[in-house]
Amino acid sequence: MITYSRFKIQGWWHSASLVAFIIATSMGCQPAKEKTAQSQFGYTRYAKGFSVETVGENTLVKVNYPYQNATSGYSYLLVPKGKTAPAHDANTQVVYIPIERIVCTSTTHIPLLDYIDQTQSLIGFPTTDYISSEKMRKRVDAGLVKDLGIDKGMDLEALVTLRPDLVMGYTMGSDLGQLKKIQELNIPVVINAEYLERHPLGRAEWIKFMALFFGKERQADSVFNSIEKQYLQTAQLASEAMEKPTVLCGVLYGDGWFLPGGENYASRILRDAGCSYLWAADSSHGFLQLSFETVYTKAKNADLWIGVAAFKSMQDLRAAEDRYALFAPFQKGNVYSYDARHGAKGGSEFLELGYLRPDLVLKDLVKIAHPEALPNHHLFFYQRLN
Repeated sequence: MITYSRFKIQGWWHSASLVAFIIATSMGCQPAKEKTAQSQFGYTRYAKGFSVETVGENTLVKVNYPYQNATSGYSYLLVPKGKTAPAHDANTQVVYIPIERIVCTSTTHIPLLDYIDQTQSLIGFPTTDYISSEKMRKRVDAGLVKDLGIDKGMDLEALVTLRPDLVMGYTMGSDLGQLKKIQELNIPVVINAEYLERHPLGRAEWIKFMALFFGKERQADSVFNSIEKQYLQTAQLASEAMEKPTVLCGVLYGDGWFLPGGENYASRILRDAGCSYLWAADSSHGFLQLSFETVYTKAKNADLWIGVAAFKSMQDLRAAEDRYALFAPFQKGNVYSYDARHGAKGGSEFLELGYLRPDLVLKDLVKIAHPEALPNHHLFFYQRLN
């Protein structure tokens, strides 16, 4: 799954995501003196999934953790157009920059383009209806972005006719599947692994990854600095709260209740929002699958219930599982969904923009948990179920 559907399933504490998630080289030929540890921008402060080095006039980008439990990564040598690529490892993909035409495969890539003013560079996408960005929808509606079909069934013939400079994808394992077929067509493929970052700002920092391919490093750095500033200021406000409401996440899928582990991205952002996530002491980075009884015993008196998949109302929630009404936050009306905003064709704005804008996500969570701390903030992604 490589489009919005991946994040419909995998969005951080979207319970269905947890199901899919669970089911789910370096360059040795260059003289050492030509390498520096990072680019001139001191590239990442939070993101662990990629690193950047300068190699002469070129840039070596390494995706360190391309998929869950990866033991090796992928390397990309970015060479200025008109220049000759230097000797490099056989497993290193050469990309000539700046690129002009890109095919993306996840809606989370869309804001990375929008925020560095490269909206016009997107020429293809699988299932364009999932795109919510107003700027990008104008291109889609004008016929400037080719709909390539659904994720694993992308129309490769149509893709080839687009002649993209780059396809940006993601993978759940070492088998690249259709992305491997695209590589065999001599189209550069780059793996974006933003979704594996554990820190909310680490995910946002992947805008710098996208920027490398367009020569927009300074702009991306400026965008990220603004997001970081807002996030840290909000986290500081939340840290001053005297009380921390207890939080339950997730819903049942089949016989299992899926919720984030204590070292998960969702747990971190709840902590930064001044909440007491009830499974914060758990040491796992992924997701937990628990019985209803286990969750009820621990969370029946929770103050807040945040993240209830795509349920639109309390009535819908109770219709799906009558036992939900046993929880205190259900009885008190303290149940929240992140599904408040949708694009023109129904795509989730949270699942598209939320990775890049953890500052907005955090403000919403602080508004829910400590409304007095942000009296002028109106919920952006989240809504209280009625």
